[in-house]
Amino acid sequence: MNIIMILYYVITAGLVLLLGWNFLRERKSANDLILGLLVLVPLVLRLLRVK
Repeated sequence: MNIIMILYYVITAGLVLLLGWNFLRERKSANDLILGLLVLVPLVLRLLRVK
């Protein structure tokens, strides 16, 4: 793996952590939770290398 791929996965993992933290904090509206999941699922799949 080259350095660019490693940085790509580090940035993706950081985004997953931020979105996960926001998802756990957000309890106000179901719409915001669904939108957060829609963004979070592709990032998690990318980290797991599922295409």
